[in-house]
Amino acid sequence: MERTELVELLSPEGLRLLDSLPPYDTIDVLKTVSDLRKAGHAPGLVAAALSQARLRAKALPKFGEFASRMLFTEAGLEQATRLRVAALHAGRFAALGGKPRVVDLGCGIGGDAMAMAAIDLDVTAVDADEVTATVASYNLAPFPQASVRHSDAEKVNLDEFDAAWLDPARRTSGHSNTSRLTRPEDYSPSLDWAFGLSERMPIGVKLGPGHDRDQIPQDAEAQWVSVDGQLVEMGLWFGALARAGIRRSALLLTPNGVAELTAAADSEDAPVGELGTYVYEPDGAIIRARLIGDLARTLDAEMLSEGIAYLTAPTLVKTPFASAFRVLEVLPVDEKKLRIALQERHIGTLEIKKRGVDVDPATLRTRLKLKGSESATLVLTRVAGHRVALLVERVR
Repeated sequence: MERTELVELLSPEGLRLLDSLPPYDTIDVLKTVSDLRKAGHAPGLVAAALSQARLRAKALPKFGEFASRMLFTEAGLEQATRLRVAALHAGRFAALGGKPRVVDLGCGIGGDAMAMAAIDLDVTAVDADEVTATVASYNLAPFPQASVRHSDAEKVNLDEFDAAWLDPARRTSGHSNTSRLTRPEDYSPSLDWAFGLSERMPIGVKLGPGHDRDQIPQDAEAQWVSVDGQLVEMGLWFGALARAGIRRSALLLTPNGVAELTAAADSEDAPVGELGTYVYEPDGAIIRARLIGDLARTLDAEMLSEGIAYLTAPTLVKTPFASAFRVLEVLPVDEKKLRIALQERHIGTLEIKKRGVDVDPATLRTRLKLKGSESATLVLTRVAGHRVALLVERVR
């Protein structure tokens, strides 16, 4: 979204037009454009309104019913925190006590600031991009305890705040068609500046879940967050926002509630064992937090192979931290023999999971020439260093 489009959209006519549109998935775009143009609406306004309707539909998984009254940019929505996760961030600041004054440096479209304001925290949201700051102002307008500033993070006078939340921009500037930045010094603000701020006040920093673990400061609590099985972020917490004795955390948000595994450091892997009746695939947050060994010990399980994030056990233990599979058969690894084995079992639909082997599941699935009415799951991995093909069924 460009500045001129935003100005048009924020006019009374523009907002009325946007709110009058039906759900985007029901819109015939060509017909709607034609009808709105005939009704006298300017081409730029029509394009901006339809773009916002599309982004609101795209934002539903992150913001739920709130999406229908928010504004977005393409890049801002992509980096925005899911509201369910933002509520947990806000809870950390509320736990400081005394209604702290929080500054959200790099607020984007304002998702985290919304969550803070919703629990009555005084929050000042800051963004260096004028359009993004304006969008955040619109989204935060219902919250009198929230304000927005258009400024570089490094230029904000921090003496008036008690704590800070930072979501450094990890993509090139712009509102759409941006690319990911790979060097932390190119983030806005840079990571060195963000980490340096922890010497002045309690801070939290949101980073991508695959961020280089070697760059995690020793005094930070690192928490990897998974939502419905999708790894979404790594949060670093400093000072009073970090929990005593915890330096590694895997937090899972599922339809059944919240589950967390914590430790004072990376856990030591469990020993490698023989293939048992069950194979466990740890959640991505467990893997990234390097808590696989701790999880194995809670399941009385062992590693399938050194350095591979599959566990195995003779008995089933219910856990929110891993998907469990019952091993049905060990099939031939040779591709020709594997194809014959699957044909004999009339398997036409095959989910292929792999770790520790150089295989492209989509390409292999095509070469297997599957036919039949049955469906199955195949795990391609290593057991004690040797390649195996395991026919398994998911334990629900």
